[in-house]
Amino acid sequence: MLLLLAATGAVLHEPLLIPPLAASAALVHSTPQLPLAQPRSLIGGHLLSALGGYLVLACFGSSTWAAALAGGLALGTMMITRTPHSPAAATAVIVVLQSPAPLRFVTLLLTATLLLVSAGTIAGLPKHAPRYPVYWW
Repeated sequence: MLLLLAATGAVLHEPLLIPPLAASAALVHSTPQLPLAQPRSLIGGHLLSALGGYLVLACFGSSTWAAALAGGLALGTMMITRTPHSPAAATAVIVVLQSPAPLRFVTLLLTATLLLVSAGTIAGLPKHAPRYPVYWW
């Protein structure tokens, strides 16, 4: 799965998206029972963080301070919406620092998170494996 993420990021010239998604993959595959690894948190956390990053970028531009603000706001938003997924805070930071094209970036992000959930679901199918997801919503 990590190889697929890295290859996709390289082909689409979005290599900075790989670290938060790799951390997400680690949560899904090593701790599939945790709330942070569940689909609602994984997908919702990344998408909300990206949207928050674009909001901060629009209001304050691209700077280190704006990136820090976006990361903090992402964590707060995830807590309020009950979609905690700590790797997603990095997604907000990436948006502010790199200013990627929104439609392309969000589409790639959504596709990648759906692939992570799919891979976790398949990995959880054997009877000896921990069940994933524990819940969808």
